Amino acid sequence: QVQLVESGGRLVQTGDSLRLSCAGSGRTFSNYAMAWFRQAPGQEREFVASITWSGSSTYYADSVKGRFTISRDNAKKTVYLQMNSLKPEDTAVYSCAAGVSTLEDGMRYWGKGTLVTVSS
Repeated sequence: QVQLVESGGRLVQTGDSLRLSCAGSGRTFSNYAMAWFRQAPGQEREFVASITWSGSSTYYADSVKGRFTISRDNAKKTVYLQMNSLKPEDTAVYSCAAGVSTLEDGMRYWGKGTLVTVSS
């Protein structure tokens, strides 16, 4: 069992940077692939980024590639999402997930999310 708690979301301006954190619990945290998803108001949840259990491979949605970076620290049981050059369309609730693969259908545990609002 893994529990996930996100933090770091807040109101920022266009062009700002922000780092989200997702703290995990459970002895098996390092065994799981991790991912970030987001859901904007009135829209479906979408994949943002994912990382393998070792951190050796990362994957990004085209909309964030080159601006966002996912990383993890297994000793701290934490995964991060560094977001640069933020745009109003990045406004969403960002949730982290842990799973058996880096794909959405491989995710098994979900956090409740943290709100990121980017003002224009």
